[in-house]
Amino acid sequence: MHERNHKLINSKFKEFFFPTLLTAMAGNICLVVDSILVSFFVGVANLSAIQLVSPLLTFVNLFYWMIGLGGSILCSVSKAEFDDKSSNSYFSVSISSLCIFGIIITIIGLIFSNDILSILCRSQQLLPMVNSFYSVILLGIPFLCYLMSVSYFVRVDGMPNLAFRAILLANIVNLCCDVIFMGVLKIGIGGAAWATLVGYAVGSIFISTYFFKSERTLKFIKLKVKPSINKFKEICKSGFPSSSTQLYFTIKIYIYNVLITLFVGEAGIAAFSICDNSTFILYMFLIGASQTMSSLVSVYFKEEDYSSVSYIVKKSLRFALISSLVFSLIIIVCPNVMLMLYSVKDPSFVPTVLNALRIFAISFVGIAITFLFTFYSQAIQKNSVSSIVSLLEGLIFPCGSAVILLLILGENGIWISFTVAEAATILFIFAYSKYLNRKTDGEYTGFFINKHNDDKKVFEYTINGNVKEAVDLAHQVQDYLSGNKSAALVGLAIEEMLVNIININENVDVIDVIVRNNDDNILISIKDMGIDFNPVVENDDLKFDNISVLNKIADKIDYSRVLGLNSTVITIKN
Repeated sequence: MHERNHKLINSKFKEFFFPTLLTAMAGNICLVVDSILVSFFVGVANLSAIQLVSPLLTFVNLFYWMIGLGGSILCSVSKAEFDDKSSNSYFSVSISSLCIFGIIITIIGLIFSNDILSILCRSQQLLPMVNSFYSVILLGIPFLCYLMSVSYFVRVDGMPNLAFRAILLANIVNLCCDVIFMGVLKIGIGGAAWATLVGYAVGSIFISTYFFKSERTLKFIKLKVKPSINKFKEICKSGFPSSSTQLYFTIKIYIYNVLITLFVGEAGIAAFSICDNSTFILYMFLIGASQTMSSLVSVYFKEEDYSSVSYIVKKSLRFALISSLVFSLIIIVCPNVMLMLYSVKDPSFVPTVLNALRIFAISFVGIAITFLFTFYSQAIQKNSVSSIVSLLEGLIFPCGSAVILLLILGENGIWISFTVAEAATILFIFAYSKYLNRKTDGEYTGFFINKHNDDKKVFEYTINGNVKEAVDLAHQVQDYLSGNKSAALVGLAIEEMLVNIININENVDVIDVIVRNNDDNILISIKDMGIDFNPVVENDDLKFDNISVLNKIADKIDYSRVLGLNSTVITIKN
């Protein structure tokens, strides 16, 4: 018996997860170190310049996240549907539109710099520092947009390590240039902006090596204006739910700043700043789990491989819950670690900060669940519910509960509101999942609204890469389909395909096979991590000895290289 063991998807999960996790960690850790270097070389007051320009960068993040992530998910779906033209069109539209967006932002930012600076900075004392940073960082925005947009698609094309190395390199160059520009050349806060610009430029050059790799499958194609606009709309619709958190985050922070300033005071603002920054540490782990999950789920859900979707979600959720729970307990039990990290020494600040940290940390587990669900619902293209969850969790529930609880509980009400907001969002998701289950007569089940296969019609197998197991599986499938007139043909097709995969590879660890016994046809889905090989296309180096036999058996053969896997679907009519 060759039952499905998910060894293949587990291997692919690890391959995507660790580079994605390290990419998130590299970005966030370097962000912290960068701020430390700025305060060390030019004084902590200069950090205000970076903080005041941050809304502009958040606005850019909103767009590259929306277009890059949205486009890459649609690209994955198109690959799962064996639609190379569509996947290439999403690739082309996403990258070109983000590059154009970055250039436009730079031009507008320079032309209307005085007007924009007057909005960003209301203090005449800080304006020179803000201008020094702003005028240079604008020049780096096109590089940032290009680097991040390509990195999303590089992961889809099965090269997650390249994206990680490019972003890590950009951050390392940034830190090294901080020392040179601010420490050696004494440029001041403008040096930090120049360091960031050079980092983005070097990262962009490095990730461009993707276009020279022979194994890449995504290519730029020329599209007419109307189809390009339609694709752009689809991309924005797909990516907005997760990227909208950036918009809600900005509004939420402003409202909380006003409430805390009025009712808690300066110590409260310091406490809120530390609490807010602590989430960046948590998001390192959550982004690693969520982005890995969304890349894989978008493909497997489209292919109706729902058992793999459940496996991926459970694995991602387990990691997110453990990491958030551990981090939460560390802050609750040892909040002094954060005081040391942020150098909180003022006796009037310490009690407020300690109290805020302990209460705020309770919300981390809820953040992990809602963050993961937002990415998951987007991956299965439930964009409306993903948008609603983002809005509720990112703006309505936290701000609403903050106002109400502040009036009831005073200062503690503000810190408790974060946990209340997450709990309310989770209850909403639970209620929605129950509603969808009833509405679809059980088609969708569970908190993460996954579908399920009919076990009587779908057979799932995993074999090791040897000929004996391939032949045994072919006979096993034939026995399962013994009442079907096409059973012998299905068994022969599986044997021919699996034996060929094993023969053309020096070593292939495991192969997944799914057989769907539909009313009018039988679908055989085969996935392996072997060398890139399309069985129905002429290849001078690789030969499929019995391709003529397979073509006679099958009514249709589809092939795609997706997520670094060979994905072949054979259709045999009943």
